[in-house]
Amino acid sequence: MPESRTRQRLAEEAARIVLEEGVRDYGLAKRKAADHLGITGRRDLPANTEIESAVLERNRLFATPGQRREYIARLRTAALVMTRLEPLETRLVGPLLLGIVEPQAVINLHGFAETVEEVMIELGDRGIQCRSGERHYRGAGMDIRAPFLAFRGPEGIDVELTVFPLDGLRKAPPSPIDGRPMRRLNLAGVQGLINDAESLSEAQAR
Repeated sequence: MPESRTRQRLAEEAARIVLEEGVRDYGLAKRKAADHLGITGRRDLPANTEIESAVLERNRLFATPGQRREYIARLRTAALVMTRLEPLETRLVGPLLLGIVEPQAVINLHGFAETVEEVMIELGDRGIQCRSGERHYRGAGMDIRAPFLAFRGPEGIDVELTVFPLDGLRKAPPSPIDGRPMRRLNLAGVQGLINDAESLSEAQAR
């Protein structure tokens, strides 16, 4: 089989694994895809950008009406959380921003504060219990470690809030997909996504 076709099949299978099994690590998705297809040899593995393109295409082609409704519902929940965390000037990132409905609902946000401790105190004062961890972003000459807080949001949807210093608002960390600055969307942008998705849903229902 030509190498280009092999890469395409691997990208398509990796995309299926990402969307159906909820695997976020594209490296793991590649390896699982290679195992499923019985393909050996690292040179045939597609780039992360190829997998992302396949994920978006599969999502576009096979999303059901129910998944489209769920996408809108998750965006509304994200907007609600962002409104409640307005002092942190939160930004939506990750699969939901791209229009992807994962099997496990997670809203990924970036927030900005002087310290993560003040955010933990604020959440605690609201009766929100959270667990903490650390994200590592590397690429484009940057090596960034940032704490994140995970908690249960409205409608039982998990929220992962990565907290950056105040000056982090001006420069996004590198994307694990292609190393370029991550795409981030503010509350007004998320509300725009909701409006667009609702209009598309209404048009498809006619």
